[in-house]
Amino acid sequence: MSICLELFAAFFRIGIFTFGGGYAMLPLLERECVEKKKWTSREELLDYFAIGQCTPGIIAVNTATFVGCKEKGFWGGLSATLGVVAPSVIIISLIAALLSNFARIPAVINAFAGIRVAVCVLILNSVVKLFRSSVKDGLTLGVFLIVAVLSIVLTGESPIVFVLAAAVLGIAVRVWFAGKGAGK
Repeated sequence: MSICLELFAAFFRIGIFTFGGGYAMLPLLERECVEKKKWTSREELLDYFAIGQCTPGIIAVNTATFVGCKEKGFWGGLSATLGVVAPSVIIISLIAALLSNFARIPAVINAFAGIRVAVCVLILNSVVKLFRSSVKDGLTLGVFLIVAVLSIVLTGESPIVFVLAAAVLGIAVRVWFAGKGAGK
């Protein structure tokens, strides 16, 4: 099977089993792209995911495009992107055609309530994994705490502001510590 078909198939599977958006798909991305296919390392995937959050569009689509482009250039990016989007288009089209007829049925209401709870758990799982792999020392813990507090206080700010601030802070502190060590 060509790499483009492999990318499409892998991201189709990710797209069809991901409920709750980009954060909920991180464990599936990690399993498929890092562990099974070895298309990227865990660190690269987290970088793609972070950049995907800062760029316009949907995190899942952006991340799929990055991984696909890394593997096979433009055609790989297109294949992975179409793969991750196709299940949503199919499912949303079916739901749109049927939902108005079923939206008030108690079983459907309860099913959606259960799905929302499961998605919260998947997102929490992704946050814990991201924390464990990203917060490795006092500097990264400090950046984490500062950005966490600022994001709680400044709830209306764009995530881009926090990511850029964390990048600048990380660079500034590393440069400052490097200067302190060089002076000894």
